[in-house]
Amino acid sequence: MPAPTTRASAIDDSDDLEFLAETPEASDAGGGPAWRILVVDDDADVHTTTAFALANLEMQGRRLEFLHAHSAAEARALLEREADIAVILLDVVMEQADAGLHLVRHVRETLGRADVRIILRTGQPGYAPEMEAIRGYDINDYRSKAELTRTKLFTAVAAAVRSYEQIRALQASRAGMERIVRASADLTALHGLRDFGRGVLAQLAALLGQDADGLLCARDKSGAGLPQVIAGSGAWAHVLELEPAMRRDPGLGDAIVRALDERTNLFSEGRLALYFPGKSGRDFSVGLRLAAPMCEIQRKLLEVFCSVIAVGLDNVELVSHLHMSAFYDTLTGLPNRTRLVELLDATLDGPFRSEAIVALVDIDHFAETNDALGHQFGDALLTAVAERLKSALSSGETVARIGSDVFCVLGSASAVVPSRIAALFEAPFSIDGQDVQVAATLGLVRLAEHDGNGADALKDADIALKRAKSQHGTNHFYFTRGLGVEIRERVRMMHALRSGFARGQLYLAYQPQVDLATGRAFGAEALLRWRLEDGRNVPPDRFIPIAEYSGLITEIGEWVLREACAELVRLREAGHVDFTMSVNVSQVQFRHPHFLDMLRRALQDTGAPAEYVELEITESMAMEEPDLLAEMLAQVKRTGVSIAIDDFGTGFSSLSHLQRLQVDRLKIDRAFVSEITGSARGSSIAEMVIQLGRNLGLSIIAEGVEDERQAQILRALGCRKAQGFLFSRPLAPDELVSWLAVP
Repeated sequence: MPAPTTRASAIDDSDDLEFLAETPEASDAGGGPAWRILVVDDDADVHTTTAFALANLEMQGRRLEFLHAHSAAEARALLEREADIAVILLDVVMEQADAGLHLVRHVRETLGRADVRIILRTGQPGYAPEMEAIRGYDINDYRSKAELTRTKLFTAVAAAVRSYEQIRALQASRAGMERIVRASADLTALHGLRDFGRGVLAQLAALLGQDADGLLCARDKSGAGLPQVIAGSGAWAHVLELEPAMRRDPGLGDAIVRALDERTNLFSEGRLALYFPGKSGRDFSVGLRLAAPMCEIQRKLLEVFCSVIAVGLDNVELVSHLHMSAFYDTLTGLPNRTRLVELLDATLDGPFRSEAIVALVDIDHFAETNDALGHQFGDALLTAVAERLKSALSSGETVARIGSDVFCVLGSASAVVPSRIAALFEAPFSIDGQDVQVAATLGLVRLAEHDGNGADALKDADIALKRAKSQHGTNHFYFTRGLGVEIRERVRMMHALRSGFARGQLYLAYQPQVDLATGRAFGAEALLRWRLEDGRNVPPDRFIPIAEYSGLITEIGEWVLREACAELVRLREAGHVDFTMSVNVSQVQFRHPHFLDMLRRALQDTGAPAEYVELEITESMAMEEPDLLAEMLAQVKRTGVSIAIDDFGTGFSSLSHLQRLQVDRLKIDRAFVSEITGSARGSSIAEMVIQLGRNLGLSIIAEGVEDERQAQILRALGCRKAQGFLFSRPLAPDELVSWLAVP
């Protein structure tokens, strides 16, 4: 490509590499051998823009020469035959997601090229190598491609070239260089900023051949206030703040502050202060008391050491932030769910398991408080709850926050006592000068009785919490194995039902309803059935509650209504024009905001006459919120559909409410029909329902009629309609047509 000649002084910080359309200016080539720069990237545009941005620029009085590889494999081959490469600009992701990192290892370990400077570049903003990569690979710098303007690219490469030149110039001091390399590897293996800081002080002292006697400090880039002491060694090993250190040795403290203010390394008689620029919001400085004056070689070694340590400090800061974000709640500083699971796993594997209890603590009605008073108020309340829980419990208990308004306490049975935790909420919380009274509900698990891992223990505690919330009059519940089996079976059934519905395993059977006087069928009740692939049927009383619990009943209920209406139309086409189709409606389905729309669509789409469609609702459903139900039934009635109350006599109906509901029929529950021949009570209840229906002008039908004796008694009591095995079991559609055809 042509050799552009843009000089360093003409580079604009805001000019990103992807915008390089200006005509380059001519420049004289620098003297001496060129610095060889290897660009490794699978994007051809990156090669072009990088070479264009840096072409004919001089560094240390020497020009740049570019080598290009478009894959890690191509780079390996090139590196094996080419020497004196100063800098590698290396893409992270090429053939594989970690191809760049593997190439770094090949360069350092297989080829033994410790002198070449490697700048890792990524196209993903904010990307940084993970801890394993930082520990395992000798990377000199990493940058986002998006942040590399021409000036920043020049600055990064210039810094790398200077570092390379210094390394090459100091080959005679190989022992010092080897110590720097070892120090880089040793330091990146340390966990936490404090340990890393102590390691820096130790390595720096070893590089200078003296005892460690100094401080590592950090300060926000804003420069406000004294720097924070991160680590100390020697006479400063136990120093926690810089102010007392400055009183003891003002020269050392002043040197640290000046190095941060001036952003440079400072060398004076008896002291040095090194500056480490940071990318994560803080800069660092090391102050060290010198045992002897430094030579020029040592100063140059320190420059290299600084370039290595600056990246290491940034990486440790990044990893510390990632660790905090991964394992601790940002609002309260408490362990989060991930960390709690680790602690639970350790407890389950240790001797403390036999006496340990884990308790979920859910703040009652927190969502309403949060919505009414604002998220800032809600956050302050959560922080106050966290502080109260921590202060009330001993160091032996762990308090964590694992959800929006759910805390967790892990500790001994003597400490994690429901009444004791509940008592912590008796006093109001003072938030922004306002007293707020909240309560909590607990779900508890005794780990000695738990069979799974930590994540399973939290699931069981959540099951216990839900049970506690569903039971009135209690604020806590202990998990039991039986409860776990019940919940897991419900979840298994829920998934199986969803899958079975999608695969067409649900079907309708129709039980005829007959006139007791004539024996003629006047209608049928549509009954939902579920047949598994192996031919077994799941009882409705098992799967319908699951459908209601999961919300699937709304979708299934619409399908049932449409299928029943379509069957009614087929029966009318077969000549049964006075036939009524009765369909059960779940409470969840009936209270759905779009139920009326669904009903109208089903009637319209199938062409079923509304006057021959009957919806059945249960008595308990009819008595819940009767005012709202009365309005809903009135709207249903306006469609032309009739209403029956199923299982009548099993609930506690109010006659005044019953009169207000626009229902057409009462169904005598099968329990009273089965008792009608051998129990005066059963007979009296059936007679009462029949008399009530007559007084209210309602039709009466008895269900579950199984023998002729029951039918005779019902006729004698004035009940004219019935259904049951005496007349027919539930039939498939074709069987129903055949049954109706028999005179």
